[in-house]
Order: sequence, then C-alpha cells, then structure tokens
Amino acid sequence: MSRTPQFFARIFRAFRYRDFRLMWLGACVSTIGTFVQQFAQSWLVYDLTKDAFYLGLDLFLGQLPIMMFSLFGGVFADRMDRRKMLLASQYIQMACAFLLAALFGLHVVKVWHILTLSFFVGLGQSFGGPAYSALLPTLVGPEDLSNAIAMNSIQFNLARIVGPTIGGLAYTTLGATWCFTLNGVSYIAVIASLLMIQVKFVPTKTTVSVLSSMKEGIRFIRCRDGMSALVILAFCTTLFGFSLNSFLPVFVRTIFHKGPETYTLLLVCSGAGSIAGALSVAAVEKMKGQGRVTLLILVLLGLTIAAFSISHWLPLSCVLMFLAGTAVMASASFMVSLAQLITTDAMRGRVMSVYNLAFRAGIPLGSLILGKLIPTFGVSRALSGAGLALTAISLYFLLTNRAATFQPASTQEAGKTGI
Repeated sequence: MSRTPQFFARIFRAFRYRDFRLMWLGACVSTIGTFVQQFAQSWLVYDLTKDAFYLGLDLFLGQLPIMMFSLFGGVFADRMDRRKMLLASQYIQMACAFLLAALFGLHVVKVWHILTLSFFVGLGQSFGGPAYSALLPTLVGPEDLSNAIAMNSIQFNLARIVGPTIGGLAYTTLGATWCFTLNGVSYIAVIASLLMIQVKFVPTKTTVSVLSSMKEGIRFIRCRDGMSALVILAFCTTLFGFSLNSFLPVFVRTIFHKGPETYTLLLVCSGAGSIAGALSVAAVEKMKGQGRVTLLILVLLGLTIAAFSISHWLPLSCVLMFLAGTAVMASASFMVSLAQLITTDAMRGRVMSVYNLAFRAGIPLGSLILGKLIPTFGVSRALSGAGLALTAISLYFLLTNRAATFQPASTQEAGKTGI
C-alpha cells in the first residue's frame, strides 16, 4: 500500500517547489480561459465564413508574429527580467480578449477583427513564450526539470479538457461574448502568480548587439550535437501532426453532420489523451534511448491521424482522438525536455526561442497549406496525407539513427559550442 503514495510523489515531485506551484496554478487558469475563447473563436470564424481556409488563416496570423519576433524575444529573455516580459505579454493578450468581447457584444464583429486581434495576441506571445521557456527551469532543481515540463504539459492539457467544456456550455447558453470575457478575466490569475514568485535568474549586462547575440544562439544550435536535428524534427512534427484539431469543425460539419456538442466531445477526447501522455512522461524519472522512444511515438501519431481522417464512425474517431492526444503530448514533452537538457542556462532564452519558433511555425504553415488543399482534395485525403508524411519523416530519423545524438549538455564537450 505504501508504494501508491510514493508513486504519486514521484509523478508530482515538481510541486515540491513553491514558485512552480504558483506558476502552474496561474498558467492553468489562464490556459483554460484561452481554450474557452479558442472554442468560440474557431466556431465563430467557420460560421461567419463557411470556409476552412479562414480557420487556417486565423491560426496562421496568430502564429505569424511568433515566427517574426520570437528570436528577438529569446535574446531579450537572456538580457531582461523574464517576469516583466511575461507580465507585458499577459497584459497585451488580456486587452485583446476584452476588446473582442466588446466587439461581439456590440454586434459589430467582423472576420477581419478576429484575424487582427489574433495577430496581436501572437505578438504578445512572441516575447512571452521565450521568457516562459527560459523561466520554467529556474523554478525547479535540474533533477526535476523533465517532471516540471511534463507537469506543465498536464496543466495545458487539463485546460484543453476543461476549457472547451466550459466554452461549449458558455457558447450555447450565454453566447460568444461571455467566452471572450472569461478569457480576459482568466489572465488575472497568471498575472498574480507572476507577481508572487521569486525570480532567481539575474541577466548579465552586455554591450553585444541584439543581432550578434542572436547569431551566438544560432551558432550554439548548429554546433551542439543533436540540437539541429531536434529543431528540424520539431518543425516537421507540428507541420504535419498538429493541424488535426484546427480542422475538427470541418469534420464535424461535413463528415459527422453534427454541431458544437460533437466538436466539444472530440476536443475533450484529445485533451484526455494528452493528459494521459503527459502523466506517462511525468512517471518516468530517467530513460535511456529517449530520442528513439520519441520517434516511435511520432510514427504512431502519424498513423493515428491517417486513421482518424478516414474514419466515419464517431466512437472510433473518439478513440483515435484520445490516442492522437496521447502521442502529441508525450512526443512534445520528450522533445522539449531533450532541448532543455541539451542547452545551457546562459543560452536558454535564445536556444529555446529558436526551438519554439520551429515548433510553433509548423502549426500555422501546416494549417494554411491544409486550408488550401482541403477544398481540392477533401478533408479526409488532405489530413491522411499529412499523417503519412509525419510517419515517413519519423521513420527516416529513426532508421538513420539521428536519435543517438540527443544528449544532455553535461555529456557534451563545451568546446564544441562555438561560443
């Protein structure tokens, strides 16, 4: 019987740290609000346009600033107070949520309003994302970093279940205005947690230009064994493997001929699977061959996406969404853990900004491409092709033994960094 408490203590060991607990709770509440808005926003965009392209365009514009500015955000995350950067990011996103609520409440909202605000939200995230990625490892001990990353994934995916559920209820009973308002209010939680934590990182003063610092980060990635391969793999994973949820409204309308309730059900199944995947990663303390396991999971993800794309039976599709969610979160958690372990704290902001840029750039590009392919080939063929492409790329990395280069920074020679 004593093994059960020890098992849970091992899974949730990152919660021993006060600052991590505060950040986790604040981020969880805020992310729930984000998914409440995302539910209403995706449904609203598709209802206004009846065109899958605009779903992809909305996501693309939300990620475009991240592609444009996150490298600068990474430099500033190594030079400035990371907490202040995160606070500024939250203020921008909160203002956008309240503005969209006002526009919808006044019955003057247009598609271009939504697209423009998505861009400004992405602008805030382009500086907040690198700061958060760099701040997270400083809240826990190095031995608990992988667990903290998995716990962070759990809060994100717990929000993926709770958020769409609340979003579906709020949208159908109260209207989209309340979905956007709830998201705006949710930012108060993460702002409060940021004001309460103690940031240990003290940026070093430097006279090196921003562009030179950015080049140092890129040079570090090129010279550090395994980092370049991880960046490429992250981009390919999101390009081909992360677009499924974006086009669920199309499946719900055209394949299952259902409404928001079915959309919510599929999102909840995906979120539940993601929590299962993150818990599996959190339960692992040390794993040999982590890179190889990640690639095997990505092969499974690609095949699951292809199977979902051709399924016309809702119960099977729910199971496949659960499996896809599990594979998405397990692979993403393993990859970001590997990236954090390979880099060093002095370079963390810049290196993780490049990694996050690659990881996040694949999402809008994949959505935009699929948004154009779906009207021509149909949603089933387009998504199944993306799933099979991910499977092929993962198999290539697996068969060429690229996973063997994924090693923590402590096992690599410092002289190889080129810094």
